[in-house]
Amino acid sequence: MLHKKLWIGTVLIAVSFFTANAQRYTKFVDPFLGTGGHGHVFPGAAVPFGMIQLSPDNGTEGWDWCSGYHYSSDSIAGFSHTHLNGTGIGDWCDISFMPLIDTINSNKRFIKYSFQHKNEKAKPGYYSVVFNNGIRAELTTAARAGYHRYRFPNKQQWIRVDMGFHINWDKPTEAALEKINDSTIVGYRFSTGWAKNQRVFFTAIFSEKIKSFRFIQAATISTLNSASGPNIKLLIEFASGSKTILVKTGISSVSTTAALEATKELRGTSFETQTKKAEIEWEQALAKIRIDTANKGLATKFYTALYRTKLAPTLYSDADGRYRNQDNRVLQMPNGAKRYTIFSLWDTFRALHPLLTIAQPDMVAPLINSLLQFQKDNGLLPVWDISTWEANTMTGYHAIPVIADAILKDIPGFDVEAAYEAMKKSANQQQRGTQEYIQYGYLPQEKHGWSVTITLEYAFDDWCIAQVAKKLDRYADYDLFMKRARSYQKLFDSATGFMRAKNSSGTFIEPFDPLLSEHGFDGQYIEGTAWQHSFFVPHDIEGLASLYGGKEKLVAKLDALFTAPSVLHGENTSADVTGLIGQYAHGNEPSHHIIYMYTALGHPEKAAKWIRVVADSMYKLGPDGLTGNDDCGQMSAWYVFTALGMYPMNPASGEYVFGFPLVKKATVILPGNKTLQIETINSAKNTSAASIKEVWLNGKKIANHAIRHEELMQGGKLIYKIQ
Repeated sequence: MLHKKLWIGTVLIAVSFFTANAQRYTKFVDPFLGTGGHGHVFPGAAVPFGMIQLSPDNGTEGWDWCSGYHYSSDSIAGFSHTHLNGTGIGDWCDISFMPLIDTINSNKRFIKYSFQHKNEKAKPGYYSVVFNNGIRAELTTAARAGYHRYRFPNKQQWIRVDMGFHINWDKPTEAALEKINDSTIVGYRFSTGWAKNQRVFFTAIFSEKIKSFRFIQAATISTLNSASGPNIKLLIEFASGSKTILVKTGISSVSTTAALEATKELRGTSFETQTKKAEIEWEQALAKIRIDTANKGLATKFYTALYRTKLAPTLYSDADGRYRNQDNRVLQMPNGAKRYTIFSLWDTFRALHPLLTIAQPDMVAPLINSLLQFQKDNGLLPVWDISTWEANTMTGYHAIPVIADAILKDIPGFDVEAAYEAMKKSANQQQRGTQEYIQYGYLPQEKHGWSVTITLEYAFDDWCIAQVAKKLDRYADYDLFMKRARSYQKLFDSATGFMRAKNSSGTFIEPFDPLLSEHGFDGQYIEGTAWQHSFFVPHDIEGLASLYGGKEKLVAKLDALFTAPSVLHGENTSADVTGLIGQYAHGNEPSHHIIYMYTALGHPEKAAKWIRVVADSMYKLGPDGLTGNDDCGQMSAWYVFTALGMYPMNPASGEYVFGFPLVKKATVILPGNKTLQIETINSAKNTSAASIKEVWLNGKKIANHAIRHEELMQGGKLIYKIQ
């Protein structure tokens, strides 16, 4: 009776929520968008920023299966609990469950069941598939708990729990499973891959009694009910005549006891109830930006993008704030705060984190406190935090612009002084070419690979520190870091118009080919060519223009970028360089700010032209809808900002540069019961040449260059007049 009352109460809450918000934005989200091509996204169930991503795995290895799933596959090998969204490196896919109707192939590494995509469904917080053999699998989640529902076509009901499941770079190092009682199992999986020393503990509670079970590929069987081994599997048969088996799972980095505690998130909750709860969470998250949905195609692209900006970073700590660090210490966040992981900072500092300061400001301080906790635990701010492991992937020290942006926007909830000291420590680290960069005023190529990219990105990060130093009245630091922020000037070659690598004697490296792409660690530019990286001076556009001889000459160079040959030279070109328009590569992050440089240089009509081209050609509907890795939401964040008519060209400046709005109307829900209404008035007769001619804020005409964060957060009405 209590169970029924809980269900009825939740339904009433859901009904009242959806009645109050007649427009449902979750219906415009397509989790399959981008699961083909090189999008590398997963279609499974999750809640916003949740610990669990319960999603199917095809059991196929390769670059396009970095999320475990690719739309080209027609079979599934299991449903695991952790997945990465849109990265270029395969990892996670921990704790795999697979429903079976027989045990014929139970000893194989993969058991793959075929399916048809017409029998597959997904929406925010829910995934389902019907295999060709008749098994129906459904998944939903809470923050730390997963909910499975398996419906079998007959009385043969088996589930294989696989601790050895792995793809690509990841492999298990140690694992164990134990049957606690006739309906509960626990276990753990330790692994190494991109994340070293990763530890995931789990508890699973079944709705039906276990009839029989046996361990597979066990290295050691401790008791009749427990066994261990890196590839251990547990084959479970159920006794019930019911054709439906429910499984509630909890995960933790700390212990199986903590994982059992996590299952309480599903206590007294039916599968339907939890599906509805997850949908409500997503509805509330997506409703923070409400656009005109008359154009269903645009609405699908927009809300799918907004959905993907809320999948990572992901929760890592237990409900009491405890978590296990990569060196196997169990630590605790102060006051039981939440610890997050999956900081793809080389990607997300550009637009995703600035977007959160507008659309999810309550998440900003918890994420920054997680960055600061990483520094406290490991000595430096993270470069790429995966399961608290420093992957040291990509260039720059880009936790700095994320933190600086929050400080400069006066976002509360973290220790500013501690954050400032952590930023300076990263800027003076004894690795990653930092000391040579400081010594020479640029990074010589023979001292460290990717020297051009590193110099440009360090210079920007140093500018961010300088702005915080100025805010805190640290004027000596301000002068020092502003000098370092001008380091980009030393790599500019006026003869070619590119940023080029130098050796320690100050001589440019020869020969030079602006179309050369070198994917290895010894390349001069990371994941790109001189064309894509030479424009990364977002903190000093005027200074960059002066190197070219004036703004119009820099504009001419930008024009040449879009008409250069769309080819890459070299024997080991980067697969990440995708979405080429000339040498503009929208499928990779270094290009994302470039179009908005046109507006900053006084040519908003050129920005409008290329925004329309990119938005129409690089963001499409369907599995092949993304032109490159979503990169933990950065690709999606570009689209969200762009659709609203603006973008953080300099992501720590507190300024959003205007581009060309894709929506007719939008309402952004701001803190303090404020709203920002955005409206586009388009009177252009020649749509191919249309651009923003005037911008009005609360009845006053403002410059059509940019809007400040503090202006935007005051709310009111922003009008774009297009001609």
